[in-house]
Amino acid sequence: MFTRVRGRAVRVSLLVGVGCAVLMGCAGLLWKLHGMAAYLADGDPAEGSYVQDAEQADRAAAAVLEGPAREAPAGAPAPPASSASPDPAVPGPAARGTVGPPAGVPWRSGGWRPSDPLVARPAAAEPAIGALFSPGEDADQDHHCSASVVHSPGGDLIATAAHCVYRGVFGFRTNLAFAPGYRDGKAPYGVWVPTRIDVDPRWIEDQDPDYDVAFLRMRRPGHPGERLEDATGAQTVRFGPELPAPARVVGYPNDTEYPVECFNTARADGPTQLRLDCADVPDGTSGGPVLTDAHTLIGVVGGRDGGGDEKTSYSSLFDDGVRAVYERAVAARRPR
Repeated sequence: MFTRVRGRAVRVSLLVGVGCAVLMGCAGLLWKLHGMAAYLADGDPAEGSYVQDAEQADRAAAAVLEGPAREAPAGAPAPPASSASPDPAVPGPAARGTVGPPAGVPWRSGGWRPSDPLVARPAAAEPAIGALFSPGEDADQDHHCSASVVHSPGGDLIATAAHCVYRGVFGFRTNLAFAPGYRDGKAPYGVWVPTRIDVDPRWIEDQDPDYDVAFLRMRRPGHPGERLEDATGAQTVRFGPELPAPARVVGYPNDTEYPVECFNTARADGPTQLRLDCADVPDGTSGGPVLTDAHTLIGVVGGRDGGGDEKTSYSSLFDDGVRAVYERAVAARRPR
């Protein structure tokens, strides 16, 4: 009898323990979802757009400047190197994986070569490429994606991946902030926030990887009238790029404070995807630019498999659908 009662007590204790663990896990999940929901909004799913609340955007910029980044001129001394920084023997601005061709020279004309080996290496920070932050309790790193400034009539547009700004069925992120030229905690061109986000409605519908591209109109809190493109320069967008093409992929891994880059040939992968084979382009580089001719944007890391795997980066092909999203973003009236 003692053994039977004891065995029953052990089983009951195990069931209670498992039940408590499940309840604690559910409570943790609910708390995590509650934290995420505080930074999400529906926007206009039919159009694929979201007009950002100005006060919420200002709070995101302030949180970045109070936390991981500080505004400092590009030539100012960097903070002490952390364990995540590149080897001091190859400091940031000189730490290029492969010497690229001269700026302004068409890469098809020569002077270009792929990285050897085909592995991403630390790169110099560039004014028109930066880290995309999402401060707050939304389960992401301080900077979770990458983005680049693209030329537009308003001088205020960046390109990134749709999955960086729209969280599945939950909605648009409302806590985004962009630090162009970011490196080792320095934001030499300030911290910018969206006034409007545009994606393809087909991405919102079912996160189709063929439409994983977003364009964001930006402003700098506390600096009315300042134009992003005037401060950083911009990439030129090319729709319907001729492939294969010599290309470079750039992005900010979410566990480093500096960008990485890799050169290789960008190729079509089916009718709707671009691919560039290169290892060690990890999480956080999503939304980073795929460039040809130095400053011509032909893709952003995203698309198939959320942007790729250990050896390949993908992008949704910049076709007429992406052109339509760009034109909608450019034409939209800027919120006051």
